[in-house]
Amino acid sequence: MKLATLRNGRPDGQLAVVSRDLKRFVSGGKVAPNLQAALDTWETSAPALAEISQALNAGGIASRPFDPGEALAPLPRAYSWIDGSGYLSHLERVRTLAGSKDAELQSARPLLYQGGSDSLSGANEPILVSDDGLAVDFEAEIAVITGPVPMLPTRSEAAASVRLITVCNDVSLRRLVADDLQNGFGFFHSKPSTSFGPVVATPDEFGSAWRDNKLHLKLRITVNDALFGQPDAGIDMHFDFADLIAAAAGTRRLIAGTIIGSGTVTNRHEEAPPIKRDGIGFSCIAEARAVEKLKYGKARTPFLRDGDRVSIAVLDAAGAPVVGAIDQRVAIYRR
Repeated sequence: MKLATLRNGRPDGQLAVVSRDLKRFVSGGKVAPNLQAALDTWETSAPALAEISQALNAGGIASRPFDPGEALAPLPRAYSWIDGSGYLSHLERVRTLAGSKDAELQSARPLLYQGGSDSLSGANEPILVSDDGLAVDFEAEIAVITGPVPMLPTRSEAAASVRLITVCNDVSLRRLVADDLQNGFGFFHSKPSTSFGPVVATPDEFGSAWRDNKLHLKLRITVNDALFGQPDAGIDMHFDFADLIAAAAGTRRLIAGTIIGSGTVTNRHEEAPPIKRDGIGFSCIAEARAVEKLKYGKARTPFLRDGDRVSIAVLDAAGAPVVGAIDQRVAIYRR
């Protein structure tokens, strides 16, 4: 089934069940008022929501057109947003930019950081920044939402905790990254609100593309309508979601509604921008610039500025977005 959180004037929004083709929806309010409430009672709410989903997809229930512009982040204020480092090739490319640590440590266990989860952004909300001279970057990722996870889970327990899957944009202000890390407390000022796809889907909606605790589908990323990247999220993922969830629960239990990010989706290649129609490209500007520095001696691709538009989607085998698309513009925040 596919779910969304729609605007209703309340902080947590209204739970909606969305059709498989993302064209129609019905309210899920009779089952749970919002997604967090559904996750808290998943054993009973999931079967009830699945019945609504089945009726909706069969055309057997009254529905309304689904507008992704009315969708908030699936969890507008989540209990926890934890981003991981599933793709070592991303770390390899941006190591000099991020000041990351020993390579052996990175390959032995995933790096994690706990992001701000009190104010997460919807798919069509602007990327608000105080100054577009801070090297505004996007990072296209896969994200999962878990059920409860005990401390020190087994891999099977970690894998079984995945309830929902979507796409996310872990926005970074690159000019502030090094300062955050050098201060010793990790990311803070360099990580504004993270954005999420308009729809979340249960693993079964992806069929065989969800296997080995990875999503084996391509992302499509455009900047100002120009192709920027189309990496396969199932390729080169060194730490899968079972690894990331188990690492996050290594010293604490995780509650239902915890969001785990894959880290920037990256495939190994030697291409440089501009990206060809059949190219792989990049899921963030920092990687493109790192490749340009190696190939040309200097970076050519600019970071995002006020008004620039970024689109990120996960595509099925037919090239259709599975959970809708993140489609945002950078905007300068003014009081």
